[in-house]
Amino acid sequence: MSPQWKHHVTELTYQLFEAPMRERIQAELDQRGAQGWELVAVEHDPAILGTRLYFKQPA
Repeated sequence: MSPQWKHHVTELTYQLFEAPMRERIQAELDQRGAQGWELVAVEHDPAILGTRLYFKQPA
């Protein structure tokens, strides 16, 4: 039987008066990693002025 996965998508958009995007991405990676999520893809989307992080974890 093939493994079953749960998926999570985090969308980080540029925000005035927020921490720099690099710091926000690092914090999200640290938080999700501590919860057992594995980063599988990153997508920069100029339409939303942001970045999407795609994670998976065994179900």
